[in-house]
Amino acid sequence: MNEIRAVTIFVRAATLGSLRRAAVDQGISPQAASHAVMQLEKELGVRLFHRTTRKLSLTEEGQRLFDSVKPALSVLSSALDEARRSKEEANGLLRVSAPRSLGLPVLWPYFAEFQQLHPNVQLEVQLDDRFTDLVTERSDVGFRAGPPPSGGSIARRLVPIQLIVCASPEYIERNGAPRTIEELDQHRCTGYRRANTGKLAQWQFRIGDEIVYRDVPAAICVNDTEIETQAVLSGLGIGQLGSFNATTHIKSGRLIPLLTQHVTDYGTIYIYYGHRTEQPLRVKIFIEFMIERMADNRNFFLSPSELRAAQATPRGRAARGRG
Repeated sequence: MNEIRAVTIFVRAATLGSLRRAAVDQGISPQAASHAVMQLEKELGVRLFHRTTRKLSLTEEGQRLFDSVKPALSVLSSALDEARRSKEEANGLLRVSAPRSLGLPVLWPYFAEFQQLHPNVQLEVQLDDRFTDLVTERSDVGFRAGPPPSGGSIARRLVPIQLIVCASPEYIERNGAPRTIEELDQHRCTGYRRANTGKLAQWQFRIGDEIVYRDVPAAICVNDTEIETQAVLSGLGIGQLGSFNATTHIKSGRLIPLLTQHVTDYGTIYIYYGHRTEQPLRVKIFIEFMIERMADNRNFFLSPSELRAAQATPRGRAARGRG
């Protein structure tokens, strides 16, 4: 027996004073309504109605049950209506997780724009450098930099990540630019300490068809990619930065890419989420919004020709930057 269904029919019959009216109200036959109430009485072991040919009235036990369950059914009905509206209206809580490295330089401007367009959505952002399991962490949508996420999530590719060696025009003017990987040892370099392991990240270079890894001594070391970008912009050293941090500054001339023949690909920025058939409207709209804004967005990576053009005559660029 579907007890909730039976209790609902019981409450409607008590409210309307008729099983027949309750049946019409619930869209079922009078026989089905009568059977449901009789099964409920059998299950509870008490009579709920005094029945006559003309009148239906509650027994003492029926009145107590009616008084107890009617408020609960009202709450349940409101909750179900709200759940149905989530398919029709973009409102409610939206939980999003992302690595700290993507928070400010990549995602935040789009989060702010989305919030302005959909003010009834309460955006809750959790920045964490470890991979977020959406089910365990109760997140609706996640972002990931690197390899695609696993664990049954649906992942959409947004933009590639390049590792680009960069310096500011001011640094190059004072210290010159390295022409080979080995010459990096003669320069001040920045370092990134991984938050999840505490280890200093190796620099990666493409040499022919191979990717090689080098330990580059760090004159300044941080555990935040945005702070490392600021250190390079300030002329404190040469850094190997993610393209999502560096591209805008390279295009503006505030950073000069170096050793561009050795630029490597470091995976991709992904958006990942659960099955779309189960998502409320606010989640679907957010996913579509982020894909539209970010997929293959040229603000976050550079073509080989763009890298070569930006690297050309770095000392001349430095002089132009002073002017």
